[in-house]
Amino acid sequence: MRKNKRAIILICKVIPLCLVLCILTFFSDAMVYAAKGVSSNANVNEIGGSTKGEVQDPDDPENFEFNITTNAGTSSLSATLQMVLVLTVLSIAPSILIMLTSFTRIIVVLHFVRSALGTQTTPPNQVLVGLALFLTLFIMSPVINQVNKDCVQPFQKGEIKQEEALNAGLKPIREFMFKQTNRSDIKLFLEIEGKNAEITSKEDIPTMVLIPSFMISELRTAFIIGFLIYLPFIVIDMIVSSTLMSMGMMMLPPTTISMPFKILLFVLADGWNLIIGQLVKTFY
Repeated sequence: MRKNKRAIILICKVIPLCLVLCILTFFSDAMVYAAKGVSSNANVNEIGGSTKGEVQDPDDPENFEFNITTNAGTSSLSATLQMVLVLTVLSIAPSILIMLTSFTRIIVVLHFVRSALGTQTTPPNQVLVGLALFLTLFIMSPVINQVNKDCVQPFQKGEIKQEEALNAGLKPIREFMFKQTNRSDIKLFLEIEGKNAEITSKEDIPTMVLIPSFMISELRTAFIIGFLIYLPFIVIDMIVSSTLMSMGMMMLPPTTISMPFKILLFVLADGWNLIIGQLVKTFY
């Protein structure tokens, strides 16, 4: 019986091994056949100005030419580098657009609201980011429509060139940023760049100066709004702390008692309506 069991176990181990070897052998033969087919097709080709049907040695360096074949034919290396550059810009485009819109102010204020309430993970980050994105689309919709009208549609129809389309699309975004940017921040970056004396109008301000100025102004405004949001909740914390101290409950954490009162105050005052409404109005 023991010999039969050993034989069965040995057979169970050998059969899968044989199957794996057969599969590997099949794939190796297929790869060799495919490689032979590719090399035979590559030998009979028009390389380096040779005549049609002439067989040339692919290892000869004189017959070697670097081409990149796409669905549209053969493209040069410069076009490929341009495509790589475009893909790189597209990969960082979400971060650029977030910093050029109202997203920064909205998400910072929403995080201040959550911290003031004392709820560590409620609402979760996904909910706050989603709300900030849709509020950003709502606020930026006039700018998006203007960019589509002045830049995207004429460029698709071939009415304007690439540089003209870029300038036309950047103009509404610059106007939006100018309305929300503090002039002292623009002056700061102009002084750092050394071009303060050369600027006579807002059209002369470079975009590379306007973007960081806009970001700093957005953070300042968001922190001011966050401070105003914190004030009523700090009053509740002070009242709860003084009450617990007068009752001799010094070992009881005040935040444990104050958080339900904060949530109750926020709900009774319709806090989300007040904060979101006033926050959106700051952009108009």
